[in-house]
Amino acid sequence: MSTNTVDQLLRMSSGLEWVEAYAEQPVSDVNIMLFLKPDMGAYAASKPLSVQPDTVWSYSSGTANILCRMIRDVLGSREEYWAFPRRELFNKIGMRSAVWGTDASGTFIGSSYLYATARDYARFGLLFLNDGVWQGQRILPEGWVDYTTTPTPAAPKGQYGAHFWLNGGKTSDPAGRRYPQLPQDTFFAVGYQGQIIAIIPSHKLVIVRLGMTYDDNWGMETFIKSVLSAIP
Repeated sequence: MSTNTVDQLLRMSSGLEWVEAYAEQPVSDVNIMLFLKPDMGAYAASKPLSVQPDTVWSYSSGTANILCRMIRDVLGSREEYWAFPRRELFNKIGMRSAVWGTDASGTFIGSSYLYATARDYARFGLLFLNDGVWQGQRILPEGWVDYTTTPTPAAPKGQYGAHFWLNGGKTSDPAGRRYPQLPQDTFFAVGYQGQIIAIIPSHKLVIVRLGMTYDDNWGMETFIKSVLSAIP
């Protein structure tokens, strides 16, 4: 882990060996981590480098758990760590329903297992829509939303920022974007099997979907386009 920076981990450019495959490849790094490892962050951090950091973009949910483990180390006590997300985020924006699972070692599972209502996920989206400010109070550091929505240099289509999926593309040409029918400033938190929080600043809009679709190609682009068309 000494060869990786926090920025590289946030941008999925750590270079760590990782296979992000679920039902199609049951014996994969992500499934081993989620179902067999008591300390998920330590497992992900133990993977060897497959390429030099910052040279290749490769989505790895393991890096989210490395970051959660690092936050725990910084905060020190178990009680302080467990209170941190509720005190500093959930309570401040009214996400009262949020329940965040931990691994067997007590570290929050940053890649998965955060449960909340659609309304509370929308609150999270609104926080980012409003540049990290909630009802006049700055919750996220100034500049953080810009940072998270800046394309990762190694991502081939500029489709990823810092733990957010983007629709920016490398150029202004819609054909170069992942979702050419959606606004260029759209960014997403994307969960497993079709769960999304889509944030569209140009339309002052947040869309949450908590459905479960076995085929990830459930038509998100068409769905969001239809919502935009229905709004005056």
